[in-house]
Amino acid sequence: MKKGEATPKQPATINLKQLSELLQLSQTTISLVLNHSPNAKSIPAHTRERIREAAIKYQYRPNYFARSLRRSRSMSIGVVVPDMSDGYFTLLMHSVERYLIKANYFYFMASHFRDPELTEEYVRMLLERAVDGLLLLDTPARIETTVPVVAISAHSPAPGATNIFLDHDKAGAEALQHLRDLGHERIAFMRGPENISDAHYRWHGIAQAAESLGIAIHPELVITLEELDQTPSHGYKAMRKLLRETRDFTAIFCFNDICAFGAIRAIDDAGLSVPGDISVVGFDDIASAAYHQPSLTTVQQPLRDMGARGAKILLDRINHPGRTYPPEIVMEPKLIVRESTGPARVAKAKTVKKKAVAVGEED
Repeated sequence: MKKGEATPKQPATINLKQLSELLQLSQTTISLVLNHSPNAKSIPAHTRERIREAAIKYQYRPNYFARSLRRSRSMSIGVVVPDMSDGYFTLLMHSVERYLIKANYFYFMASHFRDPELTEEYVRMLLERAVDGLLLLDTPARIETTVPVVAISAHSPAPGATNIFLDHDKAGAEALQHLRDLGHERIAFMRGPENISDAHYRWHGIAQAAESLGIAIHPELVITLEELDQTPSHGYKAMRKLLRETRDFTAIFCFNDICAFGAIRAIDDAGLSVPGDISVVGFDDIASAAYHQPSLTTVQQPLRDMGARGAKILLDRINHPGRTYPPEIVMEPKLIVRESTGPARVAKAKTVKKKAVAVGEED
């Protein structure tokens, strides 16, 4: 810009009426396009593009408060989680966020760190901010509210809540069947803390599967975790303690993948190998499970599907309150077999012996 020239003025923002006059289009047409209404598909593509370009050029933004008043909604939801330091919640929230973005919904998220008083306070604060619904992740809050509630892995007792959770009976059966097929008979277990919603249901599924398969659960081989901080440290400490007390087992089924990572390190530090001496099975199939050394055999929860399903059902309940929705939706687990499991030590010995006999017979 040359000296003495006036600074060009930034285009002033305009309202919907002014934008309508500029484009010579109705306010309804413009609103349908800019609010991403499904009805906007009936508007010609070139017209939709012209509206978007003009909105950017003139810095037009739909009035949030006016839109909320018209719809009697805040276009926002509240998400309540224990914390976000775990790959489990990261995968869930990735799908939740993507679905909400497509639906033009905003969300507030609060982490309660498994503090019941904080959970209650955060739920109250979200409701005071007029959220249209609540999504509870591993948060079995006892709440009574008029807004829709969807709970993922929370087994929520909230009246009218839709609960989405894994089929833990099938999960336990698939993991234990895999270990049994590999010749494992003495299996250790890492049981989750009582304050985690899924822990009780997961253990019940494991116990039921063990009984059905004829696998004995030895009390001295069951580690009950008192707490979790979403790092491998608790799995590491629990495994070290167990190895100091006994090594009379050939596999361990861990509460989750994070604990399994810690267990594998403890086994390695004890001079043992995975899966040569001890096979390890995790739970969840978080993103890093496939890249750990060794890669982790684990029960996969369809976390992305669970997150997207939870967000969809919550918005459906908000937009169509008169419809009937199932109180429970059960998701299918899948066993992902990788490098951390192999034949039990005894089974290996038998295999070697059979091969030796076969060679001798040929001679």
